[in-house]
Amino acid sequence: MHGLTSSVDDNYLSDEHRMLRDMVREFADNEIAPVAREFDREGKFPWGNVAKMAELGLFGIPWPEEYDGAGMDVLASALVSEELAKVCPSHAITVGATISLAASPIYYFGNEEQKQRYLTKLARGEVLGAFGLTEPEAGSDAQGTQTRAEEKSDHWVLNGTKIFITNGGVGEIFVATAVTGRRSNGQKEISSFILTKETRDLEEALAVGTGHAVDLEYTPGFTHGKKEDKLGWRASDTTELIFEDAIVPKENMLGERGHGFKNFMQTLDGGRIGMAAHLLGIAEGALEQTLKFTSERRQFNTRICDFQGIRFEIADWLTRIEAGKHLTYHAANLRQAGEPHSKEAAMAKLYCSELANWATVKAVQFHGAYGYTTEYRVERLMRDAKIGEIGEGTSEVQRMVIARHLLGPETTPEKEDA
Repeated sequence: MHGLTSSVDDNYLSDEHRMLRDMVREFADNEIAPVAREFDREGKFPWGNVAKMAELGLFGIPWPEEYDGAGMDVLASALVSEELAKVCPSHAITVGATISLAASPIYYFGNEEQKQRYLTKLARGEVLGAFGLTEPEAGSDAQGTQTRAEEKSDHWVLNGTKIFITNGGVGEIFVATAVTGRRSNGQKEISSFILTKETRDLEEALAVGTGHAVDLEYTPGFTHGKKEDKLGWRASDTTELIFEDAIVPKENMLGERGHGFKNFMQTLDGGRIGMAAHLLGIAEGALEQTLKFTSERRQFNTRICDFQGIRFEIADWLTRIEAGKHLTYHAANLRQAGEPHSKEAAMAKLYCSELANWATVKAVQFHGAYGYTTEYRVERLMRDAKIGEIGEGTSEVQRMVIARHLLGPETTPEKEDA
């Protein structure tokens, strides 16, 4: 980071981690940085760079070699998100969503046949993946799922809609939740399924040689809807998913029937670690750009970085980044070790999301009028940072999770009366 070293890295990173970090950093600087502004402006998906990231093996970092992964760990995957997000968060979330939200539930809850059939393709970057949870009436309240699955003799029939799905249009392998019945206490029984569809950008995917698998049998009745025009993450693909009498074979249920909600909450714990790393990268990228600008730019015949007020702010900035690294890397190691980490993942994601928003606003301010133009990266990073307080569970949800671990479940008057 601008020639600075971090004691956090010394405490957490192995030589293998450092080699991976340096490789991704070089790739991001050489291949992504020159084109990120253009992709953002046009809202265009970066198929060419996706193919290059697949060649580097970035989509398979945490998965065992037997599933065509790199055999590394959760921390290594977090480092990939961190380094990519410093330069272009849209590229980072394309990889992160495929790993954390599509491949992860298949790895942790799928059977061997599902892993060989689907996880291997995701790990190679042969296709992209996505996670279908959010619905028009079920955002933070995942129990509000309305998509339904009706059981037939040898298949399930799904009907419903998912919204704001990262990689929704460009992905081919999806994991999605649906209501499969009611429990004895009246609560919804939610299960999860693996579904497939052809990428929207088939011609471009074929041209670069990744993003499309010729041997996938696509789910009848499963399509993507409109592509969202977003404030940030503009080079990332976000669409609706539509199930209209979608026919899903019985063998494509993921995990046990009725365990979909539980399994997806565990998936989100991993996703929040990835998002924390992503947002940490945004804060670091904003600091790198700010140090460069304030070291070169002069006001009143003095470098901007030599004003004491600026130095105090940068000192706070670096301190917060170090704290964010501890939270994120610690949560990653807990997950890798199979230890409880829901609270730690929520803390890392909460802290780093607010850090990224604070840091990018500061970066624009320190750049002055230049920071308000698209010529400088900090404007884009500021727009990309905001989703961190919304996606993968809002900041309010993170606080609920953290407080619940300390205080136990919330007790309302209605619950007490019951």
